[in-house]
Amino acid sequence: MKTKVSVLLVVSLLIFSLDLPAKERHGAELVVTKLDGQQIKGELIAVKQNSLLLLSPEGADVSVDIKDINIIKIEKKSKVAKGAGIGFLVGALPGALLGSLSGDPDVEVLGALLGVAILGGVGSLMGALIGAASSQYKKIKIEGKSDAEIKEILEKLRHRARLPNAQ
Repeated sequence: MKTKVSVLLVVSLLIFSLDLPAKERHGAELVVTKLDGQQIKGELIAVKQNSLLLLSPEGADVSVDIKDINIIKIEKKSKVAKGAGIGFLVGALPGALLGSLSGDPDVEVLGALLGVAILGGVGSLMGALIGAASSQYKKIKIEGKSDAEIKEILEKLRHRARLPNAQ
């Protein structure tokens, strides 16, 4: 019984500690392709009325006029690690419970550890694959859009900026 409680305690600590680190707000990572084919990568700092303000990887501010933009790609953050962690926990908990069902205390610990390792590993692999599949980018075509459509796109981008209320 003590084994079951300790395994559940460890698993619950892992589950509840996922969202603990404090995070400062960052803007979305964009790849902007201009009409002339030039690509500009950077973090979206602000959406102005007629331009996007990006922070390049080198640390320089880059302003891109909306009229010069062909395509905007929004890079989503990788979800592989989070998926693997959640998958591990989803697999490890039933593995620990199933492994500890024998009646012999010596076998319970070994069974629980094997259950955690096997089902946790399978769950981790599945979670990582699902996380990788959902870590794509969103592509927005600007060229050829009406002013109203562009305004709607900019409003959606504004919510993803580091400074969403900047004008």
